[in-house]
Amino acid sequence: MSKAAKRAIFILIIANFIICLGMSLVIPVEPFIKNEYHLTTAQMGTMTSLYALAQFIGSPIVGRVSDKVGRAPILAGGLILYSVSEVMFAASNALLLFDVSRLIGGISAAMVVPTSMAMAADLSSSEQRAKVIGLLSAAFSGGLIIGPGIGGALAKFGYKTPFWFAGALGIIAVIFFVVGLPKHIKQTGSSNAVMEEVHITEKGLKSILNGAMVALFAMILISSFGLQGFESIYTIYVNQVFHFTLDNIAIVLIINGMISLVLQVVFFDWLVRMRGELGLIRDCFILSSICIVWILFAHTKIEVIIATLVVFCAFDVLRPAITTLLTRFGKNNQGLINGLNMSLTSVGNIIGPIFSGILMDINPHYPYSIVAIILLFSAFITFVVRYEMRHTKGVKSDE
Repeated sequence: MSKAAKRAIFILIIANFIICLGMSLVIPVEPFIKNEYHLTTAQMGTMTSLYALAQFIGSPIVGRVSDKVGRAPILAGGLILYSVSEVMFAASNALLLFDVSRLIGGISAAMVVPTSMAMAADLSSSEQRAKVIGLLSAAFSGGLIIGPGIGGALAKFGYKTPFWFAGALGIIAVIFFVVGLPKHIKQTGSSNAVMEEVHITEKGLKSILNGAMVALFAMILISSFGLQGFESIYTIYVNQVFHFTLDNIAIVLIINGMISLVLQVVFFDWLVRMRGELGLIRDCFILSSICIVWILFAHTKIEVIIATLVVFCAFDVLRPAITTLLTRFGKNNQGLINGLNMSLTSVGNIIGPIFSGILMDINPHYPYSIVAIILLFSAFITFVVRYEMRHTKGVKSDE
């Protein structure tokens, strides 16, 4: 890898770290924004869904455009839009403007995250690619881990302060990217990279949609609905029901980030070897369902914190386990399979927050009661997946 390529990848890592830091800064203040502007939980859920919807619609469009005009302009534009969305949210005091801000934020995420991955792939060889993508993923995780603590500290100066700070970070990321990126890389499109186009054709779908894959996709869709149903209202729920302060929320999110990072980096491979992907997925569903029920019946903050950490860590192990399991199917169709995985997950990210928000406005305990049932049902589906895998030619079950 040339020095220019290494420098470009380093800049991508820093820019993505800054963006993820900015994104996570605002997590602890969500319930306090809700209270300050007298918003319903359904309205807060809609904001989250609009972000996911814009990202869902924008990602394939952005991918096509970046193939034609190059990665650098799309990345620079995405960083600028990110800053605009955060500043707009900070300056707004009306629901419509909050929603527009989240839509812009979703578009910026669609421009930054997949394009940065694509540029990193363009600049690295096939032998180096896994390491480079791993470094970018570590930048994402690092930003998400550090952000909530900083956001909680900044919010003491005002609930909008983290949004202003995030907007400023976006501007810094733009400057860092534009000034630091080598000139010849800015002017290079994707023509020098080995690109794999994925066409979701009738033939392609028929080649992968066996019984095991249909069952697995059903599990992904149902579980993503449940996962997002839990995560999207968590800070609002613990603030409203258990009176968690800003500091309480920030501490929980920081501890969770640290534990999850260790689980993914140090213990994930060991867990997969011990339980197999499908067994690990089932364990995570069952464990998270039990701990959500524990949260519903908890009487102290300590109980809620312990149960929360178990749930979030289970989710953080569950997602890569599902991705790993998908590699067992159709080696020649991995692009198509992972594309469908992302699409189904996005549907859950769009519907889950609205569903949970509406239910929470009726009764704060309703959404988590249903989420616990959904996750338990998802655990049951893993037995169907196992059965189908054992009876599907060319697919080896891990149990």
